[in-house]
Amino acid sequence: MRKLPQLISCVLLAAGTTAACAQDDAALLARGKYLMEGVVACANCHIARSDKSEPLYDKGLSGGMLFDDPAFKAYAPNITPDPETGIGKWTDAQLAKAIREGIRPDGSLIGPPMPIPFYRNLSDADLAAIIAYLKAQPPIKHAVAKSTYHIPLPPNYGPPVAHVTAPAQGGTRQYGEYLANIGHCMDCHTPRGKNGMLIMSRLGAGGQVIKWPDGSEAVTPNLTPDESGLKSWSDAQIERAIREGIDKNGNPLRRIMAFDWYKNIDAQDMSALIAYLRSLKPQPTGAN
Repeated sequence: MRKLPQLISCVLLAAGTTAACAQDDAALLARGKYLMEGVVACANCHIARSDKSEPLYDKGLSGGMLFDDPAFKAYAPNITPDPETGIGKWTDAQLAKAIREGIRPDGSLIGPPMPIPFYRNLSDADLAAIIAYLKAQPPIKHAVAKSTYHIPLPPNYGPPVAHVTAPAQGGTRQYGEYLANIGHCMDCHTPRGKNGMLIMSRLGAGGQVIKWPDGSEAVTPNLTPDESGLKSWSDAQIERAIREGIDKNGNPLRRIMAFDWYKNIDAQDMSALIAYLRSLKPQPTGAN
């Protein structure tokens, strides 16, 4: 009979561990939801769309959007956990390698416009949260065409990523840079050279011509604190542009910008992003 209290303690400890694990899982999923439906905004490319490029929310992240560029004809893949047409058979480790290193389970390289160079900055914790979110989505069967490239892809995007830790959360420039990286802001807002590569010495200067599936084009604006960029913009005006897609003069921005998701960025993270943009080297718009 003396063993009964010990047995009860063990049961209570096991129950407590299970509850703690459930809380951890819920927190991880909540973080993944916040990132995916906010600054990371994967759905801006991976959500299924109509012929008019309108999001089909009931079809989730089942992909299919075409990026038709002189360098490639790329289709956003299905990233729902469907086992046949999506990522349902991928392990967490395989998903992590695909997102942060651009390598599929079969060893092939993921090409542009997937912004792998920026996703290499994803922290281990946020990467795990995003994977938890993806695996929690409803599986949707949707076969997507394979992308084709007219340029040689690099052998890789760099050495394997080991461990990444994010800066402390807060409204700081450092955390804003982290958010801008995982939100791949500069992938669109930095000029590209004739070889299609980003001109990193012109970080944030804008000037890219982005084609949308409906045939429209947009030139990305300058995000640096230059006269041709954000120098005369107030913080409130920058925030409205990011959240609502309305520029300093009240004009609507093109919906290529993911403000349908950016509107969910919380106040502290928005302050950090703006602080980072303010810290960029002022540069005139474009590649010159």
